[in-house]
Amino acid sequence: MPLKNHVVQALSGKSDSLVVFLHGYGADGADLLNLADSLKIHLPNTIFMSPDAPNKSTMNPFGYEWFPIPRLDGSSLENAKKGRDEATKELNLFLNEIKENTGIPFERIFLFGFSQGCMMSLHLAPRKNEKIAGVIGIAGMLMQPELLEKEAVQKPPILLVHGDEDDVVPYEELNIAADTLVKANFEVYTLTSKGAGHSITEDGLRAALQFIKNIL
Repeated sequence: MPLKNHVVQALSGKSDSLVVFLHGYGADGADLLNLADSLKIHLPNTIFMSPDAPNKSTMNPFGYEWFPIPRLDGSSLENAKKGRDEATKELNLFLNEIKENTGIPFERIFLFGFSQGCMMSLHLAPRKNEKIAGVIGIAGMLMQPELLEKEAVQKPPILLVHGDEDDVVPYEELNIAADTLVKANFEVYTLTSKGAGHSITEDGLRAALQFIKNIL
């Protein structure tokens, strides 16, 4: 079943790039779409999309999840991994479809993930057959870092942002992800949001905008 999608069209009416927001656990696509209001003024030729994750959240009946999280919902590690793999396939299909529908090539498509959406972005992008423009990962983590070097088939540039007072996903995950990605020869940029918790901060959004503009 196709992922439900939320869209903000290019401000100029002429699109040549695309940012796909991936929301966190228990939220929905609309949760991140308001970020487009801050970005579209500086990226007038960019379309912004934000799909709902494929599964209803077990913790929030009004939200969605990409996969179960055992420590939050009591699921098994096996179910969590199965859910992640299924969501990765669905997200890959979604990206293929929007590439065909918009005519925007993968090298002009960015993934912008927050929390569990960051985890999905960092998992999918290196394993996708086609190289995307880049990944912005905020307040997330790299799943199974020991497998990255062996399984990576693409190495898009990556920006990692994390608050040093995050009490949901530990700040230490920033360094684990960055060190693993650098060792695997990815181009990696990092930003620590001082005093920030589990959130998307203004300095993080500015860094994301600069990262996108530099690549485009």
